[in-house]
Order: sequence, then structure tokens, then C-alpha cells
Amino acid sequence: MDSPSRSSVIIVGAGVSGISAAKVLAENGIEEFMILEASDRVGGRIRKESFGGVSVELGAGWIAGVGGEKSNPAWELANNSGLRTCFSDYSNARYNIYDTSGKIIPRKLANELYKKAVDSAKEKMDSAIRSLRSQESNNRGCGGGDVSRVTEPPLEDPLCTPRTPFEHAIDFLLHDFEMAVADERGFEHLLYKMAEEFLFTSEGKILDSRLQLNKVVRELQHSRNGVTVTTEDGCVYEANYLILSVSIGVLQSDLISFRPSLPRWKTEAIQTCEVMVYTKIFLKFPHKFWPCGPGKEFFMYAHERRGYYTFWQHMENAFPGSNILVVTLTNGESKRVEAQSDEETLKEAMGVLRNMFGPNIPNATDILVPRWYYNRFQCGSYSNYPIISNNQLVHNIKAPVGRIFFTGEHTSEQFSGYVHGGYLAGIDTSKALLEEIRKERKTENQNHLLEPLLALTGSLTLTQADAVSSLHKCDIPTQLYLSGKLSIPEAIL
Repeated sequence: MDSPSRSSVIIVGAGVSGISAAKVLAENGIEEFMILEASDRVGGRIRKESFGGVSVELGAGWIAGVGGEKSNPAWELANNSGLRTCFSDYSNARYNIYDTSGKIIPRKLANELYKKAVDSAKEKMDSAIRSLRSQESNNRGCGGGDVSRVTEPPLEDPLCTPRTPFEHAIDFLLHDFEMAVADERGFEHLLYKMAEEFLFTSEGKILDSRLQLNKVVRELQHSRNGVTVTTEDGCVYEANYLILSVSIGVLQSDLISFRPSLPRWKTEAIQTCEVMVYTKIFLKFPHKFWPCGPGKEFFMYAHERRGYYTFWQHMENAFPGSNILVVTLTNGESKRVEAQSDEETLKEAMGVLRNMFGPNIPNATDILVPRWYYNRFQCGSYSNYPIISNNQLVHNIKAPVGRIFFTGEHTSEQFSGYVHGGYLAGIDTSKALLEEIRKERKTENQNHLLEPLLALTGSLTLTQADAVSSLHKCDIPTQLYLSGKLSIPEAIL
């Protein structure tokens, strides 16, 4: 078994949180770190792939909230890196809903259904908040203190549950769909630009030995003295501390074993957080047959089964002439499609498109189906906290266990599920670790100052004569301490 030298910090995972965490360490003088990445690339759930003559984003592809009062840090990174982007406005998607016969839902009805769905969602949230406050009140009355458990959301009102295909489509848009980068270098270019600030790179490639790819971590041994990491290929790495930047799905799986096991409060919090699956399926066609122009970038399919190939987007705005459609699936439909062949998925998708645009549209010439759920290094797309939860749950998920620090988008209280959530989480985790390192070094320095004094006092004999005689060999502060005039801290200052 290979056993490299001991590092100050090991970072497991080279996604956006792992890279941002390493950057902060390097900026604060911690150069002896090691990044262990399970796959053959940097990026994690940010991943590009060549398809249909362009570079498409299989995972994170949109930068959300670019028009807010406070700038999204991912947007700032994109601007500083010169990444080409295009604005996606999906507010008109609800006006482009097709039924199984190819008819578009009337605009007035679309507005009514959308308003109904929004009001229903608001009522559910208000009900959830009332339920949580009621539980907190009951627990305080019973002497239970702060609530640390998550309750289940209230049962849905049957009148508010989507029933028609149109209602299913609107509900999917409101609750499941999250909104692009349009650059051949891909979203991952931001990570490489970050990494080249502290890792040795050449011609766009990271050549620094502190980044180790294809290193699948399988075991973490941790104690008061440090952390030992064992990888699937038999390598062993040692460090004083470890930052674990893997997805919540991986934490819920059995990929990594902990010795000793994580405490119950930590495992219960991890298992409580839901893993969402978000699948973008890409289809290449010989020519366009769908509407283009203002307000036509997105369109939807109303089916009796919720989420069945519901949300579509053409890529003409990002890549004119590419003739590529993207359909988004989530959760149950994502898992179902990931488990079947691409040929079966293509058949289903073409059936939906022919229902919308007629039987004479051309067959797709190619299909690309990402499989995030069945990827053992991801086990899903992003985290999703229960509708009723409290700060204690987030705290327990991100709280360190001994010398193991946890980071990733799932540890972000405000931005879980987003790229900038992972980016900010990596920064916060490294800052917390740096503070711990400073405390440890301060304690070590105090102990070093105490060692000569403790050695001296330990060598004294029991006789008064020897004790008095030994005073002649001591410096003045130590003499004062032995005479009882100073305390130990005063003696070592």
C-alpha cells in the first residue's frame, strides 16, 4: 500500500466547494493540502460534454438570480472569466403548453391555473409554518426546549392537488423546474480559472501533484491525532484535518465508511435531507420543426402522468443552428429513465414530440441521457431540505465531527441546491477550519512553554532542603511560582 507523506488538510472532492475550500486554504498559507477526486476530472456535478457539434451542460448550466440586489458570486466569476452566457426567460413557458392532440392551452386558462398553483403553494407553506410553530410551542410547554427533529408536512388538500394534465404541467413548472451558460469551455471553466490561482497549471490543464484524480475514497479513520484516508486502489493518505466535499447522496450511500462511525445526530440529519434528481435529456435533429422567436424558447407537454417529458427547451438562443432540444425530467421520472436504455427513452420522447407537433416530424439523429442518480460518485443532483425543518437540521449536517469538516451545497443554509451555494460553503468551511487550526497552534505553543516548567517541578524531591536548593537553579519567575506568589499562566508570560 502506498503511503504518501502527511498533509495538513485532505479535501475529498474536486467540485466547486472543494476547489473554493482549497483556494481559501492556499490564500491563508496552508500549502500542504491534498485534493482527492474520485472521477477523472474536476467539476463534480458541473460537467460538460460534446453533443451535436456543441458543448452541452449535463449538470449545472444556469446561473440563477443574476438580476437581484446582491450579486450572485457565480455570476461574478463568469464575468471575470469571460464566459459567454445567454439570458433564459422561462416566464412565458406556461403560455406554450401543448396537450396530447397538439393544441395549446388558452392564455387566459394558463394564467388562472398558474395563479391557482401559486396560491396553493403559498397556503401549503403557511400551513407548514403554523404546524412547526405549534410543535415548538408544545415542546416548550413540556420542557423539551428547542425542536431538533423534523416533522412531516401536512397532508395535501385534495382540492389543491393537481388533477388534470394542464394542472400537472403548471405544478411541475412551479415546483420542480429550476433555471444559461453558452460557452464551449463549459461551466467548469470557472473552476479551472479558480484552480489556476493556487495550483500549477499549463495550457488549461492542472498538473499540480496536490490534485489526485481517480482516487475513490472508501474509508476515513479519524481520531484526536488526525485522519487517515484509504482509497479504492489501496493508497493511504494522512492529514491533520479533512474537508469532506461530497454530495448528500454520497453521504447517504455506503461508498465511504467511517472508523469510528459518525455519531447518531450526524447520520440522522444526513438521512433526513432529501436527494433530488434532475435530468436534462438532449436530442439532436436534422432540422427545426418547433416554434422559435420571442417567448418560444420553452414549451411544455400536458400529460396525465405528472412530470412525463413535461418541460422542453430549444437551444437556438445559445447555439443557433444546433437543432437541439432539451427535455427536463425530475425525481421519479429521472430514476425510471436512467434505469432504461437510451433507445427506449428516445422512443418515448419522440412519441411526446409527435403528439405535440404531428406525426411527420423527423426522427432524432442522436440522444444524450445523463445518469446522475446511478453514478456512485454523485447519487443524485442536489439536496432538498424538508418543507418543515429548522436551523438545527442544517447545523447538524454541516457541523464537523472531530477533525472531519463537511462542506458542499447541502451545507449552505441559504443556497442549498445551487452552484453558488457550494462555492460559498467551501469558503465558509475553510474559514472555520482555519480558525480551528489557529486554536490548536495556540494551545500547542502554550504547552511548549509549560514543558520546561513541568519537567522542573516533576524533578523536585520531597525534602524541603532539596526544594530550597533547587531554587538557585531556577529563573526568577519560576522561583516566584514555587514560592506561591505567581500562578502558572503568570509564570510563563
